Amino acid sequence: MTEQLRLMAVHAHPDDESSKGAATMAKYVSEGVDVLVATCTGGERGSILNPKLQGDPYIEEHIHEVRAKEMAEARDILGVKQEWLGFVDSGLPEGDPLPPLPEGCFALQDVDEAAGRLVKLIREFRPHVVTTYDENGGYPHPDHIMTHKITMVAFEAAGDPARYPEAGEPWQPQKLYYNQGFNRQRTQALHDALLERGMESPYGEWLERWHTMGRERTLTTFVPCGDFFEIRDKALIAHATQIDPDGGWFRVPLDLQREVWPTEEYELAKSLVGTSLPEDDLFAGIRNN
Repeated sequence: MTEQLRLMAVHAHPDDESSKGAATMAKYVSEGVDVLVATCTGGERGSILNPKLQGDPYIEEHIHEVRAKEMAEARDILGVKQEWLGFVDSGLPEGDPLPPLPEGCFALQDVDEAAGRLVKLIREFRPHVVTTYDENGGYPHPDHIMTHKITMVAFEAAGDPARYPEAGEPWQPQKLYYNQGFNRQRTQALHDALLERGMESPYGEWLERWHTMGRERTLTTFVPCGDFFEIRDKALIAHATQIDPDGGWFRVPLDLQREVWPTEEYELAKSLVGTSLPEDDLFAGIRNN
């Protein structure tokens, strides 16, 4: 291809882009790919997960503005562009029975209507590749599941001039991937490597209850991006309300990660170009067309 390659990553909340596929995005940015993160919600109902910031009255009162600033910092660290789709965070319902979702939230929107915002952004940015979550949302947060739903509709509709005619000139992305960075193969490999080196593993409990997390996914695409793990971690730490820099997320040394599992993984969900599996490039089949 002679034109610049373009990648769009569709995520539910600010911080999702830094915990799912961030090293991949940083790698492609370094190669000159134009990368855009589409963030569906502002994360307004997200809990403050960093114990060092819990109980801060300013953060609690201004969580929307705080998370927007965190997103801006992470975006700059990764070198990506970013757009808000403007939906309201649904929150993660807890309890038995689960409480109803808040009125007006993202997860309660009409799927076809909500997808129109993403269709407009796809037609404006014209990505060759789109990444998002699988039908389970990666994990069953209502906003993650809704993100999957609108992305599937938008991927199919963006190239159809008969659909969403008000959203601009049609553009058809060529490939759609599901983020599958949290997979058993990677988790098991890192767990075993830590134990072999006499180190403590944060993954033991995860592996013990893995069978409760749903079926194993098919990993089709392994993007080598170990050189960008440090950028990934810096971007995630920028979301200070959502991550404890001293927590388990960062207990596996980067050198060990690069040695044992230097890739991020994806599941190819749709492709309009020929490709051969497994892949090591989200643009396989596109670069040479």
